[in-house]
Amino acid sequence: MLQSLPPDERDQLLSQCERVEVGKGDIPILFGRPLEFAYFPEGGLSSNIAVTGEGRKIEVGCFGYEGMVSTATVLGSTCAPHEVMVQVGGPWLRIGTEVLRDAIRCSPVLHDLLLRYAHTVMLTLSQTAMSNAAFSIEERLARWILMAHDRLEGDELPLTHDFLSIMLAAQRSSVTLAVQTVEGYGAIRARRALIIVRDRGMLCDLAGKSYGPAEAEYERLIGPFRDKPPPHAG
Repeated sequence: MLQSLPPDERDQLLSQCERVEVGKGDIPILFGRPLEFAYFPEGGLSSNIAVTGEGRKIEVGCFGYEGMVSTATVLGSTCAPHEVMVQVGGPWLRIGTEVLRDAIRCSPVLHDLLLRYAHTVMLTLSQTAMSNAAFSIEERLARWILMAHDRLEGDELPLTHDFLSIMLAAQRSSVTLAVQTVEGYGAIRARRALIIVRDRGMLCDLAGKSYGPAEAEYERLIGPFRDKPPPHAG
């Protein structure tokens, strides 16, 4: 995302960041806690997790190198609205929230860019809610595999069934059956803790209109996902 900034503004912002490494299972942001830092991932895959009062966790969005956390910082909040869970580790750029807010105040271009990104995140949240309510588990699984594939290098996605059950708000047994169904169409190959994408076009067909609007809006407002075909918008 930062590549879309003018070079001088990008360099100025990067000079105020430090690179940190996050690993699978890390939770760099906890629900309700003060936001001390914002992050710009350079790789990997992470999820925004909604946490209920009873402690149940449901994934409401994901991000990788194309995004930042937390958009709450951009929108003026001081506390995290979601938990952030790292699914695939990688390098992140970290910047203090007040330093970022100062940079936003000094740069209308950065301000507009981050607001556009916040808009795409909200669209993703609404798309997830609609998908959970209106689409089958197989359609939702295809959508989520596409979202992971958008953000990770290659076709091998290190996704476990336990993780997918959180992503899909479904029981593990239901996820296992859905994986078998999607695999039966030839769209993926499932291995232990690994999903291999075999036919992205088939995944787009299976996902239908559950996948595409948020991705298309990101491409319209910010830029394309790296080395991926345009998303299927239904």
